Amino acid sequence: MAGNRLVLLTLALLAGCGGERDGAAAGDDSTRDLQRPAADASAPLNDRPAKASAKPTGKVATKPAAKPATRTLAAGTAISAKFDAGISSRTHKAGHTLTGTVAANVKDKNGRTVIPAGAKVHLTVTAIKESERKSDKTGKLVLTPTKVEIAGRSYPIAGSATALDRTLRDRKTNAGDLAKVGVGAGAGALLGTAVSGGSTKGAVIGGVAGAAVGTQRAIETQDRDVFVPVGSRLRVTLASAFRRTI
Repeated sequence: MAGNRLVLLTLALLAGCGGERDGAAAGDDSTRDLQRPAADASAPLNDRPAKASAKPTGKVATKPAAKPATRTLAAGTAISAKFDAGISSRTHKAGHTLTGTVAANVKDKNGRTVIPAGAKVHLTVTAIKESERKSDKTGKLVLTPTKVEIAGRSYPIAGSATALDRTLRDRKTNAGDLAKVGVGAGAGALLGTAVSGGSTKGAVIGGVAGAAVGTQRAIETQDRDVFVPVGSRLRVTLASAFRRTI
């Protein structure tokens, strides 16, 4: 039994060796042509130029500029401001110019600001005169607005301007007031002399009475200056439409 197994194993080994030799021989084919085929130089090449990239033009695309808008204030619009300097009929004359600062934004009917707070209102003193009668409570002051200055740019305006806090201030006694007293005293003395038949006593009494009348007259007609304090309220009222391009 063991002998049969040995015979079979020997036969199997011999068969394996023969197969390897056959396989090696089959794989080793020395007759094959291993050279690459020669390239045909006459064949056209399918070369194409690469697409050129777009060259920069140096220009940057920009959005079209927005069209300027015009904002309008209707005639009758009031502008609140404050005087940058005081006014007095003792020192100011017709023709003097002054300014006021706009106190609050002035807006159109759509609620858009047309004249901003801080803008400057330019004014001209058209007429100014002190009060010469006790019954005169205001004196005379006429102001005319000429332009509004916004961010360094001027816009003409037409309208009127009112100093809301103006007052009258008494002047010190001047030569005119003393003259009124003197005239009254002289007239009283003449009248006293005539009434008393030319006596000195009548002239003195008449002079005293006349002086009293002259003093009262001087008080009633004492000059009082128109006075506007610095920083006091100014109101400008437009007489025509005001337009500003934004």
